Amino acid sequence: MPIPKKIINFLKKNKIKYEPIEHRTVYTAYDKAATLKVPQKIIGKTLVVKLDKSPALVLISANKNLDKQKLKKVAKAKAFDFLKEAWMKKNLEGVKIGAIPPFGNLWRLPTFIDKALLREQKIILNSGDYNFSIKISPANLKRLMPNLVVGNFSKPRK
Repeated sequence: MPIPKKIINFLKKNKIKYEPIEHRTVYTAYDKAATLKVPQKIIGKTLVVKLDKSPALVLISANKNLDKQKLKKVAKAKAFDFLKEAWMKKNLEGVKIGAIPPFGNLWRLPTFIDKALLREQKIILNSGDYNFSIKISPANLKRLMPNLVVGNFSKPRK
């Protein structure tokens, strides 16, 4: 299955310039970087989380881990958890679990992005499918998502 129509229509409606990238089936950001032969720091991985009682999307580089304490501080939240797959299947329709694009406004979810990704010229994001990704400039991502919350909440992978 190519990039879901929901995602393509969202990008076109907002007149966002992007490059679709076809690749072998990948399930992790690490594998995507290896497959595309690009640095992990330009691959965005989308995490589906719960901050206090509210769901949210978090985008960090493939070469980083999430610093939950820093995210809670940025989000002004007391509690943090990862959302379960059952919740994702029910609420994030039209995309595959593990390939969720970081476009929270499609599902009325707040979206947080780590500052490190914004320093790159181009970033590669999930498209909703395991065989396709989206290359986009951070500036276009910010245009696409005016309510994007930018913060410093990643830490080096061990």
